[in-house]
Order: sequence, then C-alpha cells, then structure tokens
Amino acid sequence: MTVPQATTHPMHRRVRHGMRRPHNWIQLSKFFAVGGSGYVVNLAVFWLTFEQLGLHHLAAATIAFVCAVFNNFWWNRHWTFGAREGHAGFQAARFFTVSVVAFFVALGVLELLVQETTLRELAAQAISIVVATPLNFVGNKMWSFARG
Repeated sequence: MTVPQATTHPMHRRVRHGMRRPHNWIQLSKFFAVGGSGYVVNLAVFWLTFEQLGLHHLAAATIAFVCAVFNNFWWNRHWTFGAREGHAGFQAARFFTVSVVAFFVALGVLELLVQETTLRELAAQAISIVVATPLNFVGNKMWSFARG
C-alpha cells in the first residue's frame, strides 16, 4: 500500500504562479504609485486636522482615510487594475470594505505606536499606513477588482 504524496496547497500554487507573471509586478508597481499619492493625501490631511485644527489623532486619521480612499479608488479602478468594465458601485463597495479593514489595522497600529512609543503622531500615522498596505493590495487584487 502506498501513501499518497502531499500536494501543494492550492493557494500556495496560485501565489507562486502569480509571482512568475510580469503583469502582476507591473500592477503592484501601479498600486504602490497610487498608494503613494493616497499616502501623501492621507498624511497632508492628517497633518492639517491634527497639527493645525487640533483634532484627536484618531479623528484626524479617520478624516485622512476618507479623503485618501476616494483618490485611491478612482486611480486603482481606472489605472492599476483596469477594471472599468466592471460595475463601479459593486467595485466601490468591495474596495471600501477592504479599505475599512485595512484602516482598522492601521488605526490599531497607530494607537499602539502613540501609546507605547515616543514617536510623534504623524510618524506613527505614516508607519501605520505602510503596515496595512499589503492587506489592502491583496484584498483589492483578489476581491475588489478581481476579474470574473
């Protein structure tokens, strides 16, 4: 009697296959470019609302998120993922869902850094966005703008 060989997990194969496709690396580069513009929008709004208007850092982060998410949706839909043929409302709902999940991860990191380190709030906000970026990319590629 022979013992069946262990098979590669389907997700592992999919990731390995995806990493071999140049298109995915180009798409990732575009996502980072769009994310860079959203990062600038986010940090500028955070600075304005926290430093200039005196809002609490969590309120400032929330307002900054809302401003950046609209910028990022438009650019990701039209340029990064080229998903203009899909239903915009359906994509927006998924994009917003992924973005909110990533936002809560970032918000947790922000609060942890503010409470447990000597980092200033703007630096903590910058780091928290970077930490949440991989979750955002995977969620949007695999779900928000996935092709049928």
